[in-house]
Amino acid sequence: MAAARSETSKTILNYVIDTSVLPRELDCKRDLRLVTDKHERFFMQSSPDEARLLQMLIKLTGARRTLEVIAVDVSREYYDIGRPFIERASVAGKVDFCEGPALEHLDALLADEGNHGAFDFAFVDGNKPNYMRYHEQLLRLVRVSGVIVYDDKLWVGMVALPPDAPLSDFDRRTSAVMRDLNTMLVADERVDVCQLTIADGVTICRRLV
Repeated sequence: MAAARSETSKTILNYVIDTSVLPRELDCKRDLRLVTDKHERFFMQSSPDEARLLQMLIKLTGARRTLEVIAVDVSREYYDIGRPFIERASVAGKVDFCEGPALEHLDALLADEGNHGAFDFAFVDGNKPNYMRYHEQLLRLVRVSGVIVYDDKLWVGMVALPPDAPLSDFDRRTSAVMRDLNTMLVADERVDVCQLTIADGVTICRRLV
């Protein structure tokens, strides 16, 4: 999800996107982004620079088998929007969409020991209160030296606000979840951690053990 930014940071971001991201954006990816921009929940999509980061991470890690905890979704609506573009990119055979709660699908994967340590890369942009539970599941599914990426870790900057800041109940709860997760990940000796301020905050974890 894209974060609110100052005018200065927006100018810098637009420069980066215009000069380094969009010139190499595939036509089908661009068209999907433009279609999504017209959806009422357009703000849920990854920003172009974040999408480019994920693409680069997958290439750098040589990932062949990946999990996206949002491609595991409680609704087919967003997948159906993207499906024509997935087909245009000739990767439909590589996508196994799972409809339903992500926790249940991850548990189903874990029930098969053949899936333990079988994934190279995972991207998490699902139900925020479940992030810690996703983490425990993914540490069993992603191989040693594999990568897990968490999205929305700064929650529009609200994680850094004082306790008495005027927030909605939802934002107060979610920012508290993100703060707790940030603290937990840094203390988790099973992973190496890198927190980035790109988009709405991205945390990259590399499984160590």
